[in-house]
Amino acid sequence: MRYDLVIFDNDGVLVDSEPISNRLLAEYLTELGHPTSYEDSIRDYMGSAMHRIHDLIEERTGQRLPADFDDVFHARVFAAFERELKAVDGAADVLARLAEDGVPYCVASSGSHERIRVGHRTTGLDRWFDGGRIFSSQDVGRGKPAPDLFLYAAERMGVAPERCVVVEDSPLGVQAAVAAGMDVLGFTAMTPVERLVGATRLFSDMGELAELVV
Repeated sequence: MRYDLVIFDNDGVLVDSEPISNRLLAEYLTELGHPTSYEDSIRDYMGSAMHRIHDLIEERTGQRLPADFDDVFHARVFAAFERELKAVDGAADVLARLAEDGVPYCVASSGSHERIRVGHRTTGLDRWFDGGRIFSSQDVGRGKPAPDLFLYAAERMGVAPERCVVVEDSPLGVQAAVAAGMDVLGFTAMTPVERLVGATRLFSDMGELAELVV
């Protein structure tokens, strides 16, 4: 099916940031007295906006994270991005194909605008994304699994939700896309198939994506 808009998640779909950010998140939470393994972080926080991390820690422990938690965490993540971050294999080729074929696309991420831009600049994907194609949970207040971010991106891009397809690799993102009334392609390179329940279709290699949306 040819869609009128392809909405990309960012972390784990366009940039290979999930291993980096979840490693650092687990380390930082453990440092603060909330023992967390890398596997715990992937399971509980992958695809989350920052407010959900705060909410889950307070719900589980009755303790609030420090006021500067987000700033400290992002500083560590951005420094690691500069050293380690790569684009997901095949992501640049897919974006080039969509641009060549005139298929509208954008990114809608739980991450902050700064995180998105740092990742794109570091990996060279910024050439494909002007400001009008970047949407963050900061824009809507509620992150995934709420549908707000995807609905906002579709509205700003001028496309009806039912004509959009979302490319996601997290359970929270799949839930958000389904709640928005959009088709969703689940990227299984890092996420077990059984965790992407509700996806319209699954794929494991970014090289497959162009044929699914064009």
